[in-house]
Formats: sequence, C-alpha cells, structure tokens
Amino acid sequence: MSAIDRQRGSSAPQTGFRLDKSRAKLMGVSAGIANYFNVDVTLVRVAWVIGTLLGFGSLILVYLAIGLIAD
Repeated sequence: MSAIDRQRGSSAPQTGFRLDKSRAKLMGVSAGIANYFNVDVTLVRVAWVIGTLLGFGSLILVYLAIGLIAD
C-alpha cells in the first residue's frame, strides 16, 4: 500500500507480499509473511529460528535478502 493509499484510508485487499513494519521486530519480514499466509506471526518467527538453527545460519541471509528486496 502506498503512502497515498494510507492517507486516504484505503481498505483494499492486499495482493502480493509486503513487509509489515507496523508489527515488525526487526525488518517486518516475519509479520509480512504471516499476513500473506494468514497465520500467526509468532509461528513464523519460531519457524525462522528453527530453520536458522537447523540450516547453520543460512536463513539469516534469506531473511536479510527478503527485507532488503521487498517493498
């Protein structure tokens, strides 16, 4: 949603993935994924932590890439 749409109070349905900076802890990636798949953000954050530990830290690079590329 652009800044203009936020000012107008547009409630159009979201299409595509967007970062959710209003519920962000770091960059808003987990909150954006939770919004996109309509799941609880805590589940997404736990999945990131488990995936990072099992993948020897490789998901940290994926997280940063999503955070920098999206929006």
